[in-house]
Order: sequence, then C-alpha cells, then structure tokens
Amino acid sequence: MPNTVQEAKRYLDNAKEILREKAKKEDGLYQDPKYVKLAGHAAYTGVLVALDGLFEEKGKGRKDVSWYKENLSKLDKKALASFVAAYSTLHLAMSYDGNTDANVSTAGLNMAESIINWVETKTAAA
Repeated sequence: MPNTVQEAKRYLDNAKEILREKAKKEDGLYQDPKYVKLAGHAAYTGVLVALDGLFEEKGKGRKDVSWYKENLSKLDKKALASFVAAYSTLHLAMSYDGNTDANVSTAGLNMAESIINWVETKTAAA
C-alpha cells in the first residue's frame, strides 16, 4: 500500500512541476490553459491512485466518481467532503475548464496533498 501513496505523490509532484515550468504565471494567472489542464489531471489522478490503494481496489475497468463518493461516505464524511471539493477543483475547474487563476490551482493542489496525506495516515494505521 505505501507504494500507491508514493505513486500518488509522484503525480502531485508532476502537477506542481507542470505549473511551475510550463504554465507561465503572470499577475496571478497562468498564461497557458493547456498546462493547467494537464496539471489538474495529474493531481486528480494522484488522488484516485491513493484512494484505490486505500480501498485495495483490484477490479478492472474505470470507476466513476460516484464509486469513490460511496466508498468514502462509508469511511469518513470529512474525507468525502474533501474529495468532492478536490473533484470540483482539480477535475472540473482545472482539467476540463483550464481555469487559469493561480489561486484555483494552488487550492486544488493543496486539497490533493491533504487527501493523499490522509490516505497515508489511514494506511499506516492499518
């Protein structure tokens, strides 16, 4: 399980690197939405990798966001709320919309980091 957390952290590090090196921030806005989208996708993928490790999901195929919500709702309501916020910020605002506001990206990356750290704590206690 720790390897899924490490992999999740790698995705998050990649997201930060994409924003830092490619998206060109000026006056609080990223200049290239393409890289905001890539960073949002990378960070969100990191969250999903961490959660898959937590739930020890071995099944094949794509899981829909409601699968994660359902499993988190059984485990921890606060974590569920964090996931819903991360989904909205990372997946929708960044990955789909390419929102160039640097504050949105910062908030999204912080949410991803918080969820990944939460998973790490949960798996360490198990």
